[in-house]
Amino acid sequence: MAVVRLAAVALAFALLRVNSPLHTALAFGLLGYAITSHLIPRLGSSFIKVGLKGRDLSKAPPVDFIPELMGVVLAVTYMVLLVLIVPFVFFKYLVSFLAMSNDDELSDLFNTQYRSIENNHMFPHNKLAEFLSGALCLLSTILLGFFDDLFDIRWRHKFFLPAVASLPLLIVYYVDFSVTSVVVPTFITAHPIGETFVEYLTSFFAASNELVTYITNLKFTTLTTDYNVASSSAPKLLDLGIFYYAYMSALSIFAPNSINILAGINGLEVGQSIVLGIIFLINDMCYLLSPSISQAAFDSHMLSAIFIIPFLGVSLGLFQYNFFPARVFVGDTYCYFSGMVFAVVGILGHFSKTLLLFLVPQILNFIYSVPQLFNILPCPRHRLPRYNVKDNLMYPSYGELKEGYKLGTILLSVLAFFRLILVERDQNNRITKFSNLTIINLTLVWLGPMREDILCIIILVGQLLIGVLMIATRHTVGPWLFGYDNLSWGAK
Repeated sequence: MAVVRLAAVALAFALLRVNSPLHTALAFGLLGYAITSHLIPRLGSSFIKVGLKGRDLSKAPPVDFIPELMGVVLAVTYMVLLVLIVPFVFFKYLVSFLAMSNDDELSDLFNTQYRSIENNHMFPHNKLAEFLSGALCLLSTILLGFFDDLFDIRWRHKFFLPAVASLPLLIVYYVDFSVTSVVVPTFITAHPIGETFVEYLTSFFAASNELVTYITNLKFTTLTTDYNVASSSAPKLLDLGIFYYAYMSALSIFAPNSINILAGINGLEVGQSIVLGIIFLINDMCYLLSPSISQAAFDSHMLSAIFIIPFLGVSLGLFQYNFFPARVFVGDTYCYFSGMVFAVVGILGHFSKTLLLFLVPQILNFIYSVPQLFNILPCPRHRLPRYNVKDNLMYPSYGELKEGYKLGTILLSVLAFFRLILVERDQNNRITKFSNLTIINLTLVWLGPMREDILCIIILVGQLLIGVLMIATRHTVGPWLFGYDNLSWGAK
């Protein structure tokens, strides 16, 4: 492992350059891997000494303690890398004292200096505020996740914590970009009923935003000059205003919690985050390698790649210790942190709606888990699969159905009919137990008992295949549905 780390560091310094953000991000990703994989085994004993330890319940006894909350090491390393990368990816320019009093002269001076560097791909300073707001959002998330790990905050209280952490990001989005319009699919506006419905929605959102403006004196709608398109074929836009900020806040809540819900076996939290990072990066490269996209789209996806590549590096360093058989546990800190990385990238990269396509497995897992999460059915504290010591295989775990869950009993009968769960019944044919409602248990219901590492790999491969399919769908079916896309592979 030491040789691999040294090779990663040597390659990182070979790639490091000031005028190529993509090469620099890759260099910092390699450094992140080397640092994380070096620190984790050396800090584990210190975590155990202060009581941050646990036993793996899915292993044959005797089981030794292993360190918990090691996601903190990764998160802190990542934040240090985000700070250090700033001088390499943002353009440093000088302004004269006299130019500072004249906007036109200041702009001319900046453009002259920016274009003086050959093949310059660095970001101008107007992107720095967005970058730092994302970093501050992630730092807040790390602190909240760490407090949750230490004090074991109740689910109903911690569910909304990521929304608090996202406030710096949303505030900078308001003052720096504030685009709140969404494209209405052409198949809706092509029909008179759909056109009328969109007009009613427009009136509702406009009235709601006027009320918010009256109360706060702040305007949350898109500037009229942002989308002044002269073409008659331009898609119709629906300005959500304050509701778009509510959507982004909900996204910042869902993304971290969705990673946390789909967990319970060695390597799954980190593994799904790595797969999602790869999917995000593939999507970014589709834009960055396309010669026909706008400069704004290019910059947005370059910024996304700068966040994602170092994240992949540090996550790979953690994954090698968390995968089966796990030598460390990552804790809720990593789940919140990784989910917030994706929310930040989606918002700053201006593809927050496409983000939902990449989270389809997490969304399905959440929907599948809703009856237990909202107490329609009993929900045990841990829903991880049941480990059988005799054959070293994982089996679906069960929840016990008690009296008083009438709606839950009906729901279980429907799910059992479609073989979405396994149930146990008493002599009166009444359901007494049911397999816990997670995709992990559902995989075992469909495919049968299997080893923990095989189970994890199957789920991760499924996540990757769905993600690649969603990218293809987004840029082929998307233009057909909406009549517009800033990246289209020939679909009309």
